[in-house]
Amino acid sequence: MVNTDRTVLESPTRDRVLRVVSQEGPVGVSALVERLGLTETAVRRHVDALEAEGLLESRDATGPRRRGRPARAWVLTEQGHQSLVTDYDHLAGEALHFLQAAAGDGAVQLFAEHRVAGLEARYAERLDAAGEDPAARASALVDALNADGYAASARPVGAADGSGPLTGIQLCQGHCPVQHVAAEFPQFCDAETEAFSRLLGVHVQRLATLAHGDHVCTTFVPTPTTERPSR
Repeated sequence: MVNTDRTVLESPTRDRVLRVVSQEGPVGVSALVERLGLTETAVRRHVDALEAEGLLESRDATGPRRRGRPARAWVLTEQGHQSLVTDYDHLAGEALHFLQAAAGDGAVQLFAEHRVAGLEARYAERLDAAGEDPAARASALVDALNADGYAASARPVGAADGSGPLTGIQLCQGHCPVQHVAAEFPQFCDAETEAFSRLLGVHVQRLATLAHGDHVCTTFVPTPTTERPSR
């Protein structure tokens, strides 16, 4: 007998795939196999189904490729991000709209700053222990963000000798708990970016955000070699 409840039974696994891609994307099938504890065949079946539903889309995978099927990495589409919206997201959005109507945009800004102030206070001690080097502080910030579930990572960008136009660190966050409300209220992204600048001791630049439809939040952190020495 065909199991007509197959879709229902698989929905928790489907949601797990979506959440792992949300947190770690772009992510390949092999990484999903490791994270989810499923067979490669099962992962490919879920990924193909989610792509067909318009919830996932592929990116060119980085690194060496094996023979056979071309390497592909997966990220959520905007529709995929929307599928993760919970009732709490809707409630938060409704509350912020009420606050904006009752007290104006300034009240929303104050709330965003209040929220990020708690994060900044918790992270400050960890970053101070890393010293004054922006790279070391950025690494400590990644650790702190990961402890809070932001799926953060960092990698150097630009020429190591400072000869490139932009030399520094690219800090990425694959998950944001306020992504959906931040799409309507950019004050949350702005407040977080300013907090990162204070924590890292340098002026950082936000290059992309989940709230604006990108598959990851990306922040550029300049390092001392960003500015060339005068001759």
